[in-house]
Amino acid sequence: MCGIVGAIASRDVVPLLVDGLKRLEYRGYDSAGIAVIEDGKIRRVRRTGRVAEMEAAAQAEGVHATLGIGHTRWATHGGVTECNAHPHVSHGELALVHNGIIENHEDQRARLQALGYVFESQTDTEVVAHLIHHHRAQGKSLLAALQAAVKELHGAYALAVIDRRDPEVMVAARMGCPLLVGLGEGENFVASDVSAIVSATRRVIFLDEGDTAELTRAGVRVFDTGDVPVERQVHVSDVSLASLELGPYSHFMQKEIHEQPRAISDTLEGIVAAGGFDPALFGADAAALFAEVDSVQILACGTSYYAGLVARYWIEALTGIPCAVDIASEYRYRSVVAGPRQLVVTISQSGETLDTMEALKHAKASGADKTLSICNVPESALPRASRLLLLTRAGAEIGVASTKAFTTQLVALFALAGALGKLRGRSDGAREAALLDELRHLPGSVQHALNLEPQIAAWAARFAAREHALFLGRGVHYPIALEGALKLKEISYIHAEGYPAGELKHGPLALVDKNMPVVVIAPDDALLEKVKSNIQEVRARGGQMFVFTDADSSFGASDAVHVIRTPRHVGELSPIVQAIPVQLLAYHVALVKGTDVDKPRNLAKSVTVE
Repeated sequence: MCGIVGAIASRDVVPLLVDGLKRLEYRGYDSAGIAVIEDGKIRRVRRTGRVAEMEAAAQAEGVHATLGIGHTRWATHGGVTECNAHPHVSHGELALVHNGIIENHEDQRARLQALGYVFESQTDTEVVAHLIHHHRAQGKSLLAALQAAVKELHGAYALAVIDRRDPEVMVAARMGCPLLVGLGEGENFVASDVSAIVSATRRVIFLDEGDTAELTRAGVRVFDTGDVPVERQVHVSDVSLASLELGPYSHFMQKEIHEQPRAISDTLEGIVAAGGFDPALFGADAAALFAEVDSVQILACGTSYYAGLVARYWIEALTGIPCAVDIASEYRYRSVVAGPRQLVVTISQSGETLDTMEALKHAKASGADKTLSICNVPESALPRASRLLLLTRAGAEIGVASTKAFTTQLVALFALAGALGKLRGRSDGAREAALLDELRHLPGSVQHALNLEPQIAAWAARFAAREHALFLGRGVHYPIALEGALKLKEISYIHAEGYPAGELKHGPLALVDKNMPVVVIAPDDALLEKVKSNIQEVRARGGQMFVFTDADSSFGASDAVHVIRTPRHVGELSPIVQAIPVQLLAYHVALVKGTDVDKPRNLAKSVTVE
């Protein structure tokens, strides 16, 4: 959600800001803007809509500068209007961009209005700009004013600030929202993520909670919550420009769907190299920690939550350990039963999902001290807050609808189930070898599923004219039905629900008629005959069924039953393979409908506010 980029250099930074904002578009936004210091004055350009519209306006106005900040906004406080777009300016002297939510903004607004400040927007962000300006008016430096202001704020924020009275400095701060500093030669940067600045530098510092920073062309100073100077580790990012470009594909979602065999292979590399489910994959002390575990608690949101639901089947089947899965935003607001023998697993593509991070804090406060993060970004908040980590290697995922992040999370969770089962003596050498063999063949099976794309695309027109759809699955494939429904909702805007097929008679069957397409996930597993019975219930009521199965099943196609088969059943890993067809279906339905596939309305890639 939202995106920040800032630069101080000896060259014109406007192209850098615009390029950075374009690379942050995937996070979701509804307006964009930049502010620079040019000839001793703040110049600001803002537009609702796409970055390209703001870029055209900046070019028309001839904006050039060596210091500036930019922002893509996803509306929270205040509507989608130009006056609510960032950057916000105080008294024509100070400009600020902000990600997050300031919880005490109303009290601060009243206080600042009493001091004579006039507000031009409905945002919580303008409060911060005026508050910093107020501290500047007391004679503080820009850095000291920022440090004083953030101590009066409650909530989450990532901030970047410039001031026309100090045109050689940019300052920044973070609490609860991601922000990093990029280090260049004679130039330095701030950004929400490294993709925004990778064309200029790969050397980055990830700011810790409560950090503030001062950037000049010559260097960067970082301060902790006590305003004490600190040294933060410099990392060299491995994000490639190629991963941020479309290449031959029409959309990033399409590209990322087709990257899954490679991404899964990369995630599997360490597991296969270890020759088994080695607990050391999760950290040096994982074996000792896992040996004490008597239950597993998974916390996640959205698609990552559905990955956790699949993992519950695997963990309980392979380990005999009870496993609970909670939506993070619900878990954090209830009294929970946690303890030192419970393994708390958080799952997040970005590692910065606010609800998941807060749920982890809640679990720790409730007595859980064994924590594991499954994440795609190694230096993000969740890995840093967890004792153990298994890094998925999905690479940059730009499309808002998660695809390769989901399947690589499933691979990581399967490895967790295997490692826990091995430590508990639930898997002998032959069983472990068989599971590893399934994993080695997984990228090929996923590629076979991708080869079904022309058949799946042919189904798309049948869905595009519908307003509702139902997805059914049983057992470990029920979460894939949930994920299929989510994907269709996200990018085609068709209302869809995922249901356990056995629950049809308990309500959803009332919705079934000739206008309700019903997608069934039905591979040849132990529940296949049960699923066939559920399908007969749909057929009897005139429903049109679209069945994803495999070559080993005995489904027969008819006028009312449309069947697409993956080449073979892949055992326990079947949910990963069956995820591919539902991704492709959603993608091609969205194409027919002409929606914005990579940036669906109202949605953001990283949800870093509540």
